[in-house]
Amino acid sequence: MPFELVIYDCDGTLIDTETLYAEVSLALCHEIGLRNWTLDHYVEHLVGIPLADGFKVIEAALGRSLPGDFEARIEAAVAGRLAQELRALPGVREAVSTLSGRRCVASSTTLEPLRHNLALAGLLDLFDPHVFSASQVARGKPAPDVFLFAAAQMGAGPGQCLILEDSVPGVQAARAAGMQVAGFIGVAHDKVRMRERLLAAGAAVVIDGYDDWPAAAARLAELPAA
Repeated sequence: MPFELVIYDCDGTLIDTETLYAEVSLALCHEIGLRNWTLDHYVEHLVGIPLADGFKVIEAALGRSLPGDFEARIEAAVAGRLAQELRALPGVREAVSTLSGRRCVASSTTLEPLRHNLALAGLLDLFDPHVFSASQVARGKPAPDVFLFAAAQMGAGPGQCLILEDSVPGVQAARAAGMQVAGFIGVAHDKVRMRERLLAAGAAVVIDGYDDWPAAAARLAELPAA
């Protein structure tokens, strides 16, 4: 049976904001003294979790508090680039529209910028008003809260939900919620390694792009509940 609800992560799954945040954040990390951090550090420790939790990780690595304007500088730099560069990932609209059942977004990004970014990418109409954020729940990913919240808002049980995620914390959150989850590596800088990490975290399958999504979702619908 097809899934009643398909839940999409946003950053790195529907749109490629992760690359911009990584480039901007790493430049500022180097500027404040965390010069040994690379893109691999960013992907392993920060991708998929709320920004506030990511700042705690950076502070721990740095050994001191971040400058008071650190977040504002990141957001300002990213906003300028998003306005010029943000696009939906190839094939998103066609693949998302093909799947039967309802759909929503559940992301670690706070609600206002999440909706803004979806609108910039021309995708908000596909999901509106069913856009949910970890800022609406007590705990961010890898806790299951945002996925359980989204399912409850949509009136779907966990076993009726399929999630598409690009990060290890996101896959862990989906599994903790008792939901089936597929991994997405369309924008991963090291696709081989990320595929292995997502599978190890509990993804039932990993896809390279949206051309593969309808068929993958159909196969997953035939599997036992997560």
